[in-house]
Amino acid sequence: MHAAGRFIVFALCALLVTGIGLARAPQLAEAGYTYATPTRDGTGKYYFGREIAQVMGHRAAGWLERRSRAREEAPDRAVQAMQLTTDAVVADIGAGSGYFTFRMAALVPAGRVYAVDIQPEMLDIIREQMQRRSLENVIPLQGEPDDPKLPVGTVDAVLLVDAYHEFAYPFEMMNGIVRSLRPGGRVFLLEYRGEDPRLDIKPLHKMTQQQAISEMQAVGLDWVETRDFLPTQHFMVFEKPALASHQ
Repeated sequence: MHAAGRFIVFALCALLVTGIGLARAPQLAEAGYTYATPTRDGTGKYYFGREIAQVMGHRAAGWLERRSRAREEAPDRAVQAMQLTTDAVVADIGAGSGYFTFRMAALVPAGRVYAVDIQPEMLDIIREQMQRRSLENVIPLQGEPDDPKLPVGTVDAVLLVDAYHEFAYPFEMMNGIVRSLRPGGRVFLLEYRGEDPRLDIKPLHKMTQQQAISEMQAVGLDWVETRDFLPTQHFMVFEKPALASHQ
């Protein structure tokens, strides 16, 4: 067989093998993501073996403000556990209707809270609340799916409540968050406990501690601790390493 013929046969075989792979398993793509047929409530996009969940739209904002949420999630205890100083600069990523934003704003009267969301409708809700509450230390900020748009090196603490598992670009988004943190700044990640099958939460909207640690370490964050004082969620703490003494 001539060289050209052998090349054609090789190419056809390669295409055939690729096709089989597409049918049987997720395929490797950019930034370590893989893709497969979406499951129910999923996007078909995988990161560290975890299928990324579909984003909750702004039409569900009422659910974020449901009366039972205080009992179900103990948000005041969660915010208190962050131990914010009164002048702290904080970011609420995936802020939604501002349920946690305004709780943090009350604790940092001399600081500020960036309320980051990719949906302008959610930010409109936050602006209405700001006017009603006469608050000036909340800054609504429209991020992108792969960039929180936060100023670099200025943030003391970042809060992620039941939002991270929906990030379409978790690696890029977390890299942007890490860039925004001061050395020693912390990320507080709250996710429904994936280890608990009794929780009546869709599987794609839960995360295990080990899964979260693996994904946070991929962007250079150190795991500090996991506290399970909340009714249904992990309270996971990660830290951006401080600069070396000679820097």
